[in-house]
Amino acid sequence: MCRLFGLISSPLRSRATFWLLDAPDSLSVQSHREPDGTGLGHFDADGTPQVHKAPIAAYEDRVFAREAREVESATFLAHIRYASTGGLDVRNTHPFEQHGRLFAHNGVIEGLDELDRHLGEDRSLVHGDTDSERFFALVTRETAAHGGDVSAGLESAARWVAGNLPLFALNIVLVTARELWALRYPATHELYVLRRPAGGHQGSRHLDHTGRDGRLRVRSAHLGDRPSVVVASERMDESPHWQLMAPGELLHVGPDLRTTSRIALAGPPAHPLGLADLRPEAAASQRPA
Repeated sequence: MCRLFGLISSPLRSRATFWLLDAPDSLSVQSHREPDGTGLGHFDADGTPQVHKAPIAAYEDRVFAREAREVESATFLAHIRYASTGGLDVRNTHPFEQHGRLFAHNGVIEGLDELDRHLGEDRSLVHGDTDSERFFALVTRETAAHGGDVSAGLESAARWVAGNLPLFALNIVLVTARELWALRYPATHELYVLRRPAGGHQGSRHLDHTGRDGRLRVRSAHLGDRPSVVVASERMDESPHWQLMAPGELLHVGPDLRTTSRIALAGPPAHPLGLADLRPEAAASQRPA
């Protein structure tokens, strides 16, 4: 299953070190499927998005994924991909960038021909083959149609997909240079939020989060003295304060770290998919890694 990780410390910029594949045996096939790609997105001080990503298709990609990357930003977005749609290619690797926003997704959307027709000329925003980037293009279009309101754009795009296409899961993290959004829909996969005060809830600790099986590690000394909000597809430390987002919940973290959330999609998808309904490679990408 793809791993999602978003972090915001806005308005302050924080320095963080990411290991996208931390453990020496993270790419072992002994008991887990190998990841198909890794990616990290952040923003320069002037708001320019920066994306470092690679498909796991060669030895050089494995080296890239294991290297420690120290970056500074007010928002960060990391993703470990298990491919459901699209080959092992950098253009299919998350996160994606459109109009100064970064996006990553965990789940499966089918009916892509219909989605392409619905996108029309906005299909030109899509450079790869994935359902994720197509959905991001729909979010981008709907955000513009709602006057730049990303929350409204996300909700509108998700409602159209939920009402018109076969859907397994639509877990999303989207960031700009100063804001973060997350959506969990429906209840298929988990998505957690940690509202972290400066130094954590014990008041004296830097951030050091590690995913299961060494798939992702994030460390930030700066977050020993400044607050942050973390969104992740799994609990990444022992804190009891991780909160599981509700199905259909849309979370927004503003540039002052103020968080708001609401149920944007209250009902089930019109055409829900189970694992047994998916193509074998898509089903394999959605099982716990």
